[in-house]
Amino acid sequence: MLRQGYAPHPVEAKSTEADPQVWLLSLGEAAAGGLLEGVQAIGVSAQQHGMIPLDAHGSVVRPALLGNDKRAQVAAADLVDALGGRQAWAEAVGSVPTAPQPVAKLRWLARNEPESAQRTAAVMQPHDWLVWQLLGRPARRTTDRGAASGTGYWSAVTGSYRPDLVELALGHHAALPEVLGPSEAAGTTPEGLLISAGTGETMAAAFGLGVAAGDAVVSLGASGSVMAVHHEGLADSSGLITSFADATGMHLPVVHTLNAVRALRGTADLLGTDLDGLSELALKSSPGSYGLVLLPYLEGERTPQLPHTAGTLSGLRRESMKPEHLARAAFEGMLCSLADAMDVLRARGVEVRRVFLLGAAAELPAVQAAAPAIFGTQVVVPQPAEYAALGAARQAAWALGVARGTLAPHSPPAWQGAAAQVLEPGDELAVGQAVRQQYGATRDQIHPGAFGA
Repeated sequence: MLRQGYAPHPVEAKSTEADPQVWLLSLGEAAAGGLLEGVQAIGVSAQQHGMIPLDAHGSVVRPALLGNDKRAQVAAADLVDALGGRQAWAEAVGSVPTAPQPVAKLRWLARNEPESAQRTAAVMQPHDWLVWQLLGRPARRTTDRGAASGTGYWSAVTGSYRPDLVELALGHHAALPEVLGPSEAAGTTPEGLLISAGTGETMAAAFGLGVAAGDAVVSLGASGSVMAVHHEGLADSSGLITSFADATGMHLPVVHTLNAVRALRGTADLLGTDLDGLSELALKSSPGSYGLVLLPYLEGERTPQLPHTAGTLSGLRRESMKPEHLARAAFEGMLCSLADAMDVLRARGVEVRRVFLLGAAAELPAVQAAAPAIFGTQVVVPQPAEYAALGAARQAAWALGVARGTLAPHSPPAWQGAAAQVLEPGDELAVGQAVRQQYGATRDQIHPGAFGA
């Protein structure tokens, strides 16, 4: 049986800080009205990369720094140099520091708010803190592999913390939560309600979707990401791959792009339409967009690493200068850019046999028409749902089953798969390959060596 409860979130969408108590109040409001009646276990998923500094008494030192906070960019670069470069970080924790990660936020705190940094005796992330509050703030603080793998001071490869990196960032020691296994419980409330380990929203969503080895998840937001399930953690000194752990004991290497749907919206604005209108226009063109190629690097780019570049429209000829061809080029450019990101994972031995396509733009007919051929594999478009919440519920069921002896600790419970459209490349594989070759030739001409070619 599935029940749902919602509460408005008072934190502004563009805010980079939040009082954690607000999350707790919203959680209580969402669960009001008997929602938890008969519930025996709870799992918590929350945004990744939030950082909550606590003092020696467990009180919040300052508002939480959220995952969208970019102020720590300089701090991240400082940390890279302080440890001896990208390779040193890749060997230590599997990835290179970036602004969203707690390790960079700690460095920013030490440099910009030294009094708050000095008071910081422990560090938690949002889901860690919520679990701790639900359990009544016990002496034992916990987290899970998924959230820990995004901190920049815990390695998904070795399965252990690097406390020295916390000291490098903050300037002194800070207590870190115990990392639980996927099916372990964080504890039980006085009322007997079991609380599972919890996890970050990305890991919870993957668990809720039921992705497994051979699956990749392509997320279409303003920016984009490609995440795949892999049997081992990947250490990457290039900075292109962030090596997360998942909620099952496997790994989730992720490659990000800075430009996805923002390229579609920009093109739609240029043509005086919206995303639906842009999709309709694109379907009036044909694969290859009559030779038009759009490199969608509008805000610089992260994959390939071109932070100061701009987008490029190439292949203009009289016959290609029509709205429908530009519209098609925007969709093909976005998808080819994400296919490039997928190739970064494939080059490291990650197998991709099926792609889950997420985000509102995944519903656009032009995306669905082009994605299977460009990605070169089956594409699954799940029905929109709160997959992070479903993943947290699945984790709670797993932990409860293990505690009762009815489920094995290394075998997640069976779960109803997401309702979805399944799209096959069919006879269009050669067409998709030709589109990618045209895109790649333009990319390599404009940005030679962008991918080490």
